[in-house]
Amino acid sequence: MPYPVAHVMFFVFCICAIAVYTTSVALLRRDISYREIGHILLLLLTGGFFALYPDIMAVYNLIVNGTLAHCYIGAIPTHSLLFSSSAILIGAIIGYVLYREPGKALYTGLFAFSASLSHLLLDDLEGTGIHYLYPISSREINLFSYIGAGFTRDDLVHSLLAAHTPIIFLVVVMMLALFALSHLGFEFGYRSEK
Repeated sequence: MPYPVAHVMFFVFCICAIAVYTTSVALLRRDISYREIGHILLLLLTGGFFALYPDIMAVYNLIVNGTLAHCYIGAIPTHSLLFSSSAILIGAIIGYVLYREPGKALYTGLFAFSASLSHLLLDDLEGTGIHYLYPISSREINLFSYIGAGFTRDDLVHSLLAAHTPIIFLVVVMMLALFALSHLGFEFGYRSEK
């Protein structure tokens, strides 16, 4: 398990780098108000919290049991798509408190979900097995271990899918964060050069 700081840095600087870039540019140009800075900081704090969300049980177990066990809440694995999807609801509540608009609340929920998924990605990249498909399957899967899998003559389609799934998952998480950020005011602008 990477350190908590690594999870937050991975999310902020890799998954939602556009927010860091546009904020830096706006600060350098002095095109941003203090209220907007507050919203940006709260959004980044929300992303940072949800980048640590699957490890939330570590805090409880450290206080109550004196251990760092953090992979289960009862029988439900916290490192699963099911648990990470609960970040949508909690993030949407935070978004509604922040913006008072249902549309932006939904995009804040999607942003929180992408942060939670980035945690799973980083743990998977480290080599930890993740219960992605819980409750459908209780088997631990490490997607990034399939990247180096060689092709077999018997099952070429399966080999291609297995080798490309982690890359597709990474791109989906990044696009989900970009989609949410674009509706929250962060975007690159394309201008055709004439």
